[in-house]
Amino acid sequence: MIKFAVLGRAAALAIVMSGALSVSAQAQEIPEAHMAAARDAIASLNVTDRFDNILPNMAEALKGQFIQSSPNFQEQINAIVDEEALALAPRRADLEKEAATIYAKSFSVDELKTISTFFTTEAGKKLLNNQPLVARELGRAAEIWANGISRDLNTQATAKLRGVIDANPIKAPVVDTPAPAAAGAKPAPTPAAKP
Repeated sequence: MIKFAVLGRAAALAIVMSGALSVSAQAQEIPEAHMAAARDAIASLNVTDRFDNILPNMAEALKGQFIQSSPNFQEQINAIVDEEALALAPRRADLEKEAATIYAKSFSVDELKTISTFFTTEAGKKLLNNQPLVARELGRAAEIWANGISRDLNTQATAKLRGVIDANPIKAPVVDTPAPAAAGAKPAPTPAAKP
């Protein structure tokens, strides 16, 4: 039984390692010219700029935790955490490489060059800068449009269906009901039962 467990673990490890090697091999298959075009494209798109604050924010959060547990060492905590964060800063290049690899796998060299060329123009820069505002305004416009469409669809469909329903009333079963008594009239006497 133990041999099967060992073999199972060995097989699982082999599968994991082969997957890691194939991912690594795929990353190495991208020619340097393609990676360079991808790096230019991500730089022109500012793709990774939104991740710039990750390390500083982590450092500040860590300082807060350490200072909360050891408030007498605030000066040392700040110095040590800042020093370690600066030592990790060069690893930012790993993120740039991953982003370039993703773009290189998604776009051809010519497409990447076209992207890079456009987004370094004034129009491309303006598009990047105004995109959040444009997206927000477009979202509002779409919401107003959708509300109007919903209202009109409901109104128009209701009107047409009302016409269909009114033209083809469903006949309800006829039930004999006594006519309502006139105001002030006495109810008719019930016939007396014969002995």
